[in-house]
Amino acid sequence: MTGTDHATLVLRLAAPLQSWGGPSRYNRRETRPQPTKSGILGLLAAAEGRDREASITDLVDLQLGVRVDQPGTLLRDYHTYSDYRGLPLMSTKVNTRGRQTRTTPAKYTGVTQRFYLQDAVFLSALRGPKPLIESLEHAVRHPVFPLSLGRRSCPPTGPVSLGLRPDATLEDTLRDVPWQASRHRRNQIRGTEVPLEVTVEDPAGDQLAVDLPDTYNLKTGTHFSRRTVRHLWVTVPTGHAPQPDSATDTGSGRYPDHDPFALLGW
Repeated sequence: MTGTDHATLVLRLAAPLQSWGGPSRYNRRETRPQPTKSGILGLLAAAEGRDREASITDLVDLQLGVRVDQPGTLLRDYHTYSDYRGLPLMSTKVNTRGRQTRTTPAKYTGVTQRFYLQDAVFLSALRGPKPLIESLEHAVRHPVFPLSLGRRSCPPTGPVSLGLRPDATLEDTLRDVPWQASRHRRNQIRGTEVPLEVTVEDPAGDQLAVDLPDTYNLKTGTHFSRRTVRHLWVTVPTGHAPQPDSATDTGSGRYPDHDPFALLGW
């Protein structure tokens, strides 16, 4: 249902690097192919200047939809780390007093792998009570803390907020907003329309996403609960002029306007 007491905030999430962490921990930190609700709510909390112990109950109740305007490519960052004092690294073991011990034999260098999305562009729509949505939109335009896309090392490119929209379903909003892909990506599509993947929160959805945080408190840790989502495709204009009609078969078996891999985002 929609009404005048609700509104929708539209965000453009674009950067050279993004990383939307999942359940991975320790020395291998993966990224999900789309922004998570935990990551987007964290961005909003940072914009408002909330500390990590602050309640996020009002943010958790927002409905989220994500559109993949440009899927990007996966990057693995391989690097090493060590103790700046030249001491052996700590191990995962503890002694009888419950204190963490150092590696035996001594290990001075560790390896970590972190994964990122390169040159990805996403459109995010958040629907909720109008006063809260208006406050969040103002905060995103005037953030208290620097905004990042998943990790602190991933600042966004260009303005994040695309403004407020009159209340509508998430699906309709994500269908109506113009395509946000880069010029390079636009040049790869020749037609007048492009199909884009969309994920929306839906109580009747057929899939679960485990990315709903209860807190960002580092002392207590974050527990992630499930939310129900639905995947679909929407078609949006590319802004290209229609191509002149041409022969559909040149004798070589090629069809100029047919791209069998378009739905895969290639």
